[in-house]
Amino acid sequence: MLYEWVKAFHVIAVISWMAGMLYLPRLFVYHCEAEVGSKQSETFKLMERKLLKVIINPAMILTWVLGLWLVYEGGWHKAGWFQTKFVLVLILSALHGMLTRYWRDFANDRNTKSQRFFRIINEVPAILMVGIVILVIVKPF
Repeated sequence: MLYEWVKAFHVIAVISWMAGMLYLPRLFVYHCEAEVGSKQSETFKLMERKLLKVIINPAMILTWVLGLWLVYEGGWHKAGWFQTKFVLVLILSALHGMLTRYWRDFANDRNTKSQRFFRIINEVPAILMVGIVILVIVKPF
C-alpha cells in the first residue's frame, strides 16, 4: 500500500513541476516586452522568483526523491522503457537548470534572449512530458 501512496504523491509532484516548467518560459516571453526597471518588469521578477522557489524547485526535488524510491521498490532500473524515460527526465532536469539561469539573467536585468527563443523553449517540456507519459503508461519495450 505504501508503494501506491508514494506513486500518488510522485504524480502530484510531477504535475506541479510540469505546470511550473510550462508557465515559467511563458512568463519570460512577456517579461521580454517589459522595460528594464519598470513596475511591470519588477512584477515579473517577483512572479518568476516565487514560481521557481515555491513551486518548481520543491516539486522537482520531490519528483526525483519519490521517483527514485519507486524505481528501487519496483525494480524498474533494468527495464528499457524506464532507462529511456530516465534520459528524458535528465533532459527535463537540465532544462530546469537552464530556466534557472535565464531567471537569474532576468533578475539581474541581463536577459539577452528573445521572445521567440522563449516561445520555442516553452514547447520543450511539453514534448518531453508526452514521451515520458507514453513510456510509463505503454511501456513499449
